[in-house]
Amino acid sequence: MNSPSNTTKSLVKLNERSLGQLSDRVRVPRYDRSAVTPGIVHIGVGGFHRAHQALYLDNYLEQNPGSDWAICGVGLLEFDQKMRDALESQDCLYTLVERSPAGDDARVIGSITQYLFAPANREAVIETLADPQCRIVTLTITEGGYYVVEGTGEFDANHPTIQHDLQNPDQPQGVYGFLTAALARRQQRGIAPFTVLSCDNIQGNGDMVGRMLTTFADLQTPDLGGWIRENVAFPNCMVDRITPATAPNDLQMVADQFDIDDAWPVVAEPFLQWVVEDRFSAGRPDWESVGVQMTDDVHPYEMMKIRLLNTSHQLIGYLGSLKGYSYVHEAMADAQIRQAVEHLMDEVTPTLHPVPGIDVTQYKQTLVERFSNPKIRDQLPRLCLNSSAKIPKWALGSLRDKLEQNGAIDYLSLTIAAWFRYLNGKDDQGHDMPIDDPMADTLTERAKLGGTDPMPLLNLTEVFGDLSQSSRFVEAVTQYLHQLHELGTEATLAKLL
Repeated sequence: MNSPSNTTKSLVKLNERSLGQLSDRVRVPRYDRSAVTPGIVHIGVGGFHRAHQALYLDNYLEQNPGSDWAICGVGLLEFDQKMRDALESQDCLYTLVERSPAGDDARVIGSITQYLFAPANREAVIETLADPQCRIVTLTITEGGYYVVEGTGEFDANHPTIQHDLQNPDQPQGVYGFLTAALARRQQRGIAPFTVLSCDNIQGNGDMVGRMLTTFADLQTPDLGGWIRENVAFPNCMVDRITPATAPNDLQMVADQFDIDDAWPVVAEPFLQWVVEDRFSAGRPDWESVGVQMTDDVHPYEMMKIRLLNTSHQLIGYLGSLKGYSYVHEAMADAQIRQAVEHLMDEVTPTLHPVPGIDVTQYKQTLVERFSNPKIRDQLPRLCLNSSAKIPKWALGSLRDKLEQNGAIDYLSLTIAAWFRYLNGKDDQGHDMPIDDPMADTLTERAKLGGTDPMPLLNLTEVFGDLSQSSRFVEAVTQYLHQLHELGTEATLAKLL
């Protein structure tokens, strides 16, 4: 992130010493940050974590001064050096701006009190995780960060990072290597294990990370794998808040509106939701007091959010990009795309389970409003990022259920066809579209090889499993892919809507 340019007025460089200099319009931490200690270690400090979990904990620390539930952030990737530099220059403080058509509200978040950059000191990360003070480890490592073979749901034991960590347990690189190294020390020292709480958009995220971590531990130290199974809690949770990637104009907005020089602020919509299963190994904060919904079964909430919000995001991303739009709110202002999204949500709704306390019809209407918020300026490439990991987790479960129900699959099939068309790398006007995906080379090669034939892509079992065996699904994707190629996105939607 570059510093904002502002020559007309002086800016306050954000740090602990400067909090008292900030405008009265900016809410600052109302507790003594030096008196709180981190009982939570969070791996993967990005925009979403800072707009979501860290906000909940900031509210909690205000209600509980002197609490031991502050956050120590950890970055595992070389890329995370940028976040380390930004946060360390600001005593781990940052500005969160909630943006809506009604206005912008800014506050400084103080719940992250420490940040560790693993590539510079792996031992420090392991020891922090092994310390009895750490009682919960939370994760936002993206949908692709769990080393799962997408088509089968099996652990990707052959991944180079996994192989490295199995062979070098004291110098890990990946999340499972760090967690097992720390848990092994806790076992040896007679320290109760921490809870592992995934906050990524994966249905059954806790069940999945528990399965992957114990499989890794079995391969490394079988006795440890058994101890983890018996003692470590892996609650499932559902998280929700639209948080676009921070852009240079966000830094400028924070400078212009609030007179703050912040190296890496974060912007988000006003909506906020967190539903967590109440299963913890070593205690937890009283999250209910700050609006977290604790439950015995998070699956209905997860399913509703992933199948309605996240799958819709995929369709918006592909259709909007093909039509030449840049932002989500621009795409939603297109009547065709908005109607396609509404039809997709209606198509998926019969696969959902009853959700306690939620009116699904109202929830869907709220989603359309949230997607249409012009102040968020959520970029379409963010929605299309890493689709090979997102599509299996977000769209294919609904598709399988609809096939089993013998229900309509038009808009789910259109989502897949639009992705395949997107993978050709040119929009309907012939402009380049970036394909940012770990499988980009394979995907784009097969998309161009197949053209209007989806089979080269549908035969990627690591993404689609056995879905290529469904003639109804293949026929629907083939129809829409052919139309998208031959007629263009607008004419394809005109025929369908």
